[in-house]
Amino acid sequence: MGDMTNSDFYSKNQRNESSHGGEFGCTMEELRSLMELRGTEAVVKIKETYGDTDTICRRLKTSPVEGCATAQAGAEDEGEAEAGWIEGAAILLSVICVVLVTAFNDWSKEKQFRGLQSRIEQEQKFTVVRAGQVVQIPVAEIVVGDIAQVKYGDLLPADGLFIQGNDLKIDESSLTGESDQVRKSVDKDPMLLSGTHVMEGSGRMVVTAVGVNSQTGIIFTLLGAGGEEEEKKDKKGKPNPLVDQKRSKMQDGNVDASQSKAKQQDGAAAMEMQPLKSAEGGDTDDKKKANMHKKEKSVLQGKLTKLAVQIGKAGLVMSAITVIILVLYFTVDTFVVNKKPWLPECTPVYVQYFVKFFIIGVTVLVVAVPEGLPLAVTISLAYSVKKMMKDNNLVRHLDACETMGNATAICSDKTGTLTTNRMTVVQAYVGDVHYKEIPDPSSINAKTMELLVSAIAINSAYTTKILPPEKEGALPRQVGNKTECGLLGFVLDLKQDYEPVRSQMPEEKLYKVYTFNSVRKSMSTVIKLPDESFRMYSKGASEIVLKKCCKILNGAGEPRVFRPRDRDEMVKKVIEPMACDGLRTICVAYRDLPSSPEPDWDNENDILNDLTCICVVGIEDPVRPEVPEAIRKCQRAGITVRMVTGDNINTARAIAIKCGIIHPGEDFLCLEGKEFNRRIRNEKGEIEQERIDKIWPKLRVLARSSPTDKHTLVKGIIDSTHTEQRQVVAVTGDGTNDGPALKKADVGFAMGIAGTDVAKEASDIILTDDNFSSIVKAVMWGRNVYDSISKFLQFQLTVNVVAVIVAFTGACITQDSPLKAVQMLWVNLIMDTFASLALATEPPTETLLLRKPYGRNKPLISRTMMKNILGHAVYQLTLIFTLLFVGEKMFQIDSGRNAPLHSPPSEHYTIIFNTFVMMQLFNEINARKIHGERNVFDGIFRNPIFCTIVLGTFAIQIVIVQFGGKPFSCSPLQLDQWMWCIFIGLGELVWGQVIATIPTSRLKFLKEAGRLTQKEEIPEEELNEDVEEIDHAERELRRGQILWFRGLNRIQTQIRVVKAFRSSLYEGLEKPESRTSIHNFMAHPEFRVEDSQPHIPLIDDTDLEEDAALKQNSSPPSSLNKNNSAIDSGINLTTDTSKSATSSSPGSPIHSLETSL
Repeated sequence: MGDMTNSDFYSKNQRNESSHGGEFGCTMEELRSLMELRGTEAVVKIKETYGDTDTICRRLKTSPVEGCATAQAGAEDEGEAEAGWIEGAAILLSVICVVLVTAFNDWSKEKQFRGLQSRIEQEQKFTVVRAGQVVQIPVAEIVVGDIAQVKYGDLLPADGLFIQGNDLKIDESSLTGESDQVRKSVDKDPMLLSGTHVMEGSGRMVVTAVGVNSQTGIIFTLLGAGGEEEEKKDKKGKPNPLVDQKRSKMQDGNVDASQSKAKQQDGAAAMEMQPLKSAEGGDTDDKKKANMHKKEKSVLQGKLTKLAVQIGKAGLVMSAITVIILVLYFTVDTFVVNKKPWLPECTPVYVQYFVKFFIIGVTVLVVAVPEGLPLAVTISLAYSVKKMMKDNNLVRHLDACETMGNATAICSDKTGTLTTNRMTVVQAYVGDVHYKEIPDPSSINAKTMELLVSAIAINSAYTTKILPPEKEGALPRQVGNKTECGLLGFVLDLKQDYEPVRSQMPEEKLYKVYTFNSVRKSMSTVIKLPDESFRMYSKGASEIVLKKCCKILNGAGEPRVFRPRDRDEMVKKVIEPMACDGLRTICVAYRDLPSSPEPDWDNENDILNDLTCICVVGIEDPVRPEVPEAIRKCQRAGITVRMVTGDNINTARAIAIKCGIIHPGEDFLCLEGKEFNRRIRNEKGEIEQERIDKIWPKLRVLARSSPTDKHTLVKGIIDSTHTEQRQVVAVTGDGTNDGPALKKADVGFAMGIAGTDVAKEASDIILTDDNFSSIVKAVMWGRNVYDSISKFLQFQLTVNVVAVIVAFTGACITQDSPLKAVQMLWVNLIMDTFASLALATEPPTETLLLRKPYGRNKPLISRTMMKNILGHAVYQLTLIFTLLFVGEKMFQIDSGRNAPLHSPPSEHYTIIFNTFVMMQLFNEINARKIHGERNVFDGIFRNPIFCTIVLGTFAIQIVIVQFGGKPFSCSPLQLDQWMWCIFIGLGELVWGQVIATIPTSRLKFLKEAGRLTQKEEIPEEELNEDVEEIDHAERELRRGQILWFRGLNRIQTQIRVVKAFRSSLYEGLEKPESRTSIHNFMAHPEFRVEDSQPHIPLIDDTDLEEDAALKQNSSPPSSLNKNNSAIDSGINLTTDTSKSATSSSPGSPIHSLETSL
């Protein structure tokens, strides 16, 4: 057996399937065919073939209670990134430099992105039982035979059989297209399939298929089959990591090779789960990709594309004029004025002249077009993303980081984001007494105490535990649901123990469990007592559970009648005071039910009634210490923070005051979900945008809100035309129910620790420490990206303006450009690559948070920047033309003007070139400030990259001038000439101060550039006509970004693939949101974002149309993943169905609303 370890690595794909079947009681094929059955068929097959699930567990050498012995897993890595510089290798040396630098950037980005990818992949964890221990392992390490614990909000990573649990409901729409939730039970339908979402309940399953053998994997294989042939050609036998991930299972030092056989093609296990895993058909062809990008342009990209197109056109015109003037001047001068005949032997000389003119024209064009722009954007984003990792922001969609800089509103969840999510009971009402702190155990009646301990211990998930602290002096660790942990902590504080109660009544013996969901707002567990009668323990939000209580335990532990008026008094005297202290109130109750006739457990309304209240506790979730300061920074930066929570309004208000979201005496609104809905709907129950517009500007706290309310609010703020700037909304969420709001928001933040997979999948940025103050860091980085690009533009355009004018006038007056082609390329190389690197890596400072957000209509180049660009251009042009026409007299050297065709380089032109470069170097320091600040050296040493680049460029310039010779058209200079060049360069800094003194407000003639206006973004005709032209600009712009996008698209492609199977999803049932919201019916004929772009046929179109309708009077697309990018609409399908809370439960309020609509 020992040698099997080696063969595990050697025989990559030639695994001998059949020989291992004997070591397990079943083969992979058997399990695979078993998992293809559904419902009763599956139950019959299991009975016939295996007897029951325990037998299957035994055959898979695992135990339903203990789980597998520890398993090990390994995976090979993919090949290194391809270098992207080969095309350029044959061209000029300087071009090779540019290409090499670009290629290096692409490669390092790809590498960074891989780091990001592996980080996300490692973060995808799932809970399994191994060797009796509950552990969280990366999804890729799940093996057949593992006992996995599934709970509300999970996305199942593998196929399995349900072996034990309660009230498990699964949304299988991603596989079947049916949106109804499927109830799972051991005797009726035990099949749990990968890629489906757990909507309710919890339980355990034994894993029977992973990777390409799971149901999702099989679908991927089918889809991959078509694309694989082409991929094989591309990859030339490069191992596919999904197919080659082997699993080997260690048991007592042996390797169960057969186990690894079953998992031989495993990596796809996690395909659905891992947001960035490359799917087998992952790389769709680039044409499609171009179309996708077309739709998903962020604000900044839109502005940049527009600017680049404008600059490109101007450069083209200038270069054409230059060539035409040169050619005309030469021909007129030679053949008309000097009357020279065209002699055949002179032809080569004339041709050389024309080629020279053409080269000068190309030079002008090269200098005019800012090639460094896409590089600057990419470097800036890549650098920010890398650094944001350190600030606990894991960016999933690149441009979310830039959108965040424009955020004007943050809708934050309360629990876990603003608070620590460490629940502790601080007040209690037991036996008619309201205790302001934890009561003394002796003061509570023994009967009451016994009931209380049992009710808390049994009626909570058995996975919730309080473990001893990891370090001495730390707090006990809370594992599982935090509210339940608080209650268990209360039991421990009463000097009782919950473990014996649980071991006496193990999970398997629980008779019926009504799990917590957003409709019930309570959880109940039924147990069978020794006398065959039933007892049900219930706990939940106090106002909901108390309404169902008709008795309450008194001081002696006896139930007494509890009338509605007693209840009102209790609410006033106990619950409201607790809530005003910011406590969440939970009521614990019980009910005894007779054994015959057995109650109808499905009739919830009758069962959850006539309860006896045991106690009401006030649970506190303390505010995180750093939150008030973070919220103050947000408010100072012009960002409104709103709290949207499921908690009651008093608790919410108390926490909001502690956080500083609301200040006493201000004019603000705190609403409950019901009141909010009443105010925004008209008589027909439809949502009206005008009504939302009246509320949202003042709304600060939305309490007792459902997921739909959160989505409605976010959508209402985004669609609002109430302010002149369109609002950019960020949303934080951790639960499955936050999915739709996260998806709808411009930037969605999911919690890395507490967040469910669904929330992470719908988000753009994952907060790895679940902390609100990390959002403030994201805002800083977002604004920094914007500023970095503006700094670079300010620098780049100064150089462009000067170089173009010098080349143009020089060529027209002296027949020759003072700056030669190679010199121009070198200037472009410094400008583009190094300056973008230097200016894009400026670290953000707190001062960024002192200004208001820029908004969508703010131009990229402000009037202050335009003043700087033109001001510095005037200085540089004055000096260069002075040197060009009288320089030889100043320095007493030979004039370089009108030199013959192949004359050696002159000192005169070398001085001009050198002065030009020196001025650029010092202007680079000026470019560090774009808002007219005086001190340009502020914080320069905090950016070592900047200092290194400026000094490095200076050193290379010395080498080029002194030793460049003929190729660079340079002649070595004397020390005094060098000093003059540097002195003129230093003048830039002084001149910068002069420019800063001129008030921008006086310069009315200055125009801004790179503005995005509402109207410009979506006229249909323009989109159709300009598609071609913009595409070229975009292609240029995206050289560096494509690699990033390719990775980002992979997740979207995968999810899209599975969603393709739900095309029938909404035929019978319209999307729940679309019924409850009027926005979707407000047909505006003016424009559909989708109309002018080809559809991606894989997706159900109803979704796209709705998306377009949602957009209609909102502004343009806002960020890469939010725009109506079809791919994402695909994802919407998941999140929305899974989270429209109660779409299909007939008793729910939304349902009744749907029917009425």
